[in-house]
Amino acid sequence: MKAKLLLTFLLFASLTVSTGQNKGEKYRFDQSGISREVLENYLEKSITMVYFLSPEIPEAKRIYPYPDDDVRMLKNIGAKFIGRSIYRWGGESRIGDADFLNTAAEKIKMMHEYDPDMVFQACLFEIITLDVNNVSVPEWVFRDFGLPVENRTFSYEKMLADNGKFVNHWRENSSVPDISQLETQLWFYFLAGTYINIGCEAFHIGQVELIGMNDPDRSHWTSIIAKMREYAAKHARRRWVIIDAHVPYGGMVKDGVSLLDFNSFPLRIKEIPEQPYHGKLEVNYLDGIYRKSKGCITPSGWSCEHLPYLVEFDNFGKSRETNVPTLDNHFIWGWDEISWLSLQPEDYRNGFIKYVYQWIKDTDADGHLEMPGCRMITCPNESSGSYRANTRSDACPIGYSQEETIKALWNP
Repeated sequence: MKAKLLLTFLLFASLTVSTGQNKGEKYRFDQSGISREVLENYLEKSITMVYFLSPEIPEAKRIYPYPDDDVRMLKNIGAKFIGRSIYRWGGESRIGDADFLNTAAEKIKMMHEYDPDMVFQACLFEIITLDVNNVSVPEWVFRDFGLPVENRTFSYEKMLADNGKFVNHWRENSSVPDISQLETQLWFYFLAGTYINIGCEAFHIGQVELIGMNDPDRSHWTSIIAKMREYAAKHARRRWVIIDAHVPYGGMVKDGVSLLDFNSFPLRIKEIPEQPYHGKLEVNYLDGIYRKSKGCITPSGWSCEHLPYLVEFDNFGKSRETNVPTLDNHFIWGWDEISWLSLQPEDYRNGFIKYVYQWIKDTDADGHLEMPGCRMITCPNESSGSYRANTRSDACPIGYSQEETIKALWNP
């Protein structure tokens, strides 16, 4: 009897290890990289949680006094990849603020005490403003680039394209930084190192084609991403950092090798004109990524016919005319994707998330849905300018109540 029990146990253990389903292997990565299986395990439980790591700073707490419920929700649904959890869109001097960084570091520590497998993503976006002139360049940035150490701040002017491209692109004195400029590379490296130092293990590097406006052969992107990975190999929590970006052409590949661990892109929802305010997904609609993610050798060394990717409910504003079908542009019924979702009745919101989740599985096995957890919206609302998936309750009276739908899809 004992021999039979032992044989049963060994068989179970062997199956667990061979399928990679034991807890220690399912989310394991290290300096050697991240396997496809582990990467997709993370992508399958990814959720956008804008500013999750920094809601307790005074300016944010006045706007959103319910950060404890966000913690509860992530634990309840079993989230593993916490997207867009910290960044600045402008307001760069905040990144040099010790309180801002310490708050984030303490929250990561607290969440890792609950679940050490969680990955927190920071964003290195396609924007700089004059406020960058208020951020000091640390000595380690100069040293790691082999440059003489100076006592100075970053320079907004030195990050701009010499040919004037995308200068004042967002508004006056708010531009797209040019990755071919050394100052931009110093800035991105500073951001990466700073976020690694507080415990982040993933970066979204935004609209890489805009930032790479003067880098047609991706040589500058290759160099700076390699330096980020070198820093991660010495300082990151698991000696690896998972990098993605929005890729309108299906990838960021140089000489057959992807610079990114995975691709990402907006959902690109298409209106159904005969059904007011409804939407659907469709292969080849506008610039959607479905079935277009490029094949490559990954940064971790494994090859694929199509790199895994995430799609997300993006935010980018509203059109001049809202609540009308706009089949020829990126807006859906005149709104960005997350604003449109927030305007729908609760039953439709939940049904649409279920539909998208299953449609991607049926349409493109390389795709994954990043669930909408928290994101800014630009439509009329009573929810502090943000959509939140939290179940509406006294603990979060401005929740949109998609939490249990997400949990059920992740844990069938």
